[in-house]
Amino acid sequence: MSDSLILEVHDLVVNVLTGIYSQETHLPQPLKISISTTLDMADRYAPDTPLSASKNYMTLKEAATHLPEGVHFTLIEAVADHIMDTLFADDTRISHIVVKIVKLAIAEDGEAIGITMARSRT
Repeated sequence: MSDSLILEVHDLVVNVLTGIYSQETHLPQPLKISISTTLDMADRYAPDTPLSASKNYMTLKEAATHLPEGVHFTLIEAVADHIMDTLFADDTRISHIVVKIVKLAIAEDGEAIGITMARSRT
């Protein structure tokens, strides 16, 4: 078993054009997005280890918050797919990604309704 580093960003609220019902398709709706990425770990992390030995977690946030403008994602699965494609293209050290998306607008009693998608680099 090899060591790995899991880099995470959780509970980002992002307004996204998504949905299939007429009441969903005209305005962006809030999605709660969480991302976990697995990448190779350095041998050691000393106090002066440079960021290049890890990954800037802000790239995860940017992949979720800088979606293409004006694009309507029919399914939230397509949003997750776009985030995964962006992150895999950004860094070849990423071996696995998990994206969880919760549709906040359809929750009535605080429940979390959404999807979790996971993909490994092939």
